[in-house]
Amino acid sequence: MPTEKTEGPAGAPAAVVCPRCGASGPPVRTVAEACADPGSARSGLSDRLAKTPDVPSGSDSVMHVLEGMVLAGIGAGLAHSGVQHDKPPYTIGGTLLAVLLLVGTLVVIRGEFRERAAVAAGEPRAERVWRPAHHCASCACVFYPAGTPWPGPLTPDQFRKYVWTEAGFDQQIDERLRDVELPPGTPAGPSGPGGATGHA
Repeated sequence: MPTEKTEGPAGAPAAVVCPRCGASGPPVRTVAEACADPGSARSGLSDRLAKTPDVPSGSDSVMHVLEGMVLAGIGAGLAHSGVQHDKPPYTIGGTLLAVLLLVGTLVVIRGEFRERAAVAAGEPRAERVWRPAHHCASCACVFYPAGTPWPGPLTPDQFRKYVWTEAGFDQQIDERLRDVELPPGTPAGPSGPGGATGHA
């Protein structure tokens, strides 16, 4: 059911009214405006309304490569010392350590690359369901004024789970968010991953 809008002055857009508590005006803002407020970062609201998962940046991956190389270098140095001083345990241990650290670093970097690729692929879908949403500071709910793509109010956690599921970020949903239940209802229209109607 579309949210009612109060009449504004001539030429001004009508005020959006919260369907849960009836608030309008400054307490009711778009989710984007709420997240841009410095106070929402301090309160954690911007994290609860996040459009996409927080993934390691490219510079983070570079740092992880450098750290892995340094640690692998220590293992290689230990192996070299074992060869120089005829100490097989040092040689074997150092070699194994260097190989394990190199393999571990490659696995971490590959995982970070996949996470970034998944978020980049799903961001347009997330944007479509995140951008039109409004947040009411009076009752801490999130809703769509037009009643679509979700017909009723959601908590910030329910909203984030809905957005992330619709965008295909299922792998990034942690245990706490996985346990969040969405209220009964069906998203209004085809908004799931790949354009199919989706249930979070």
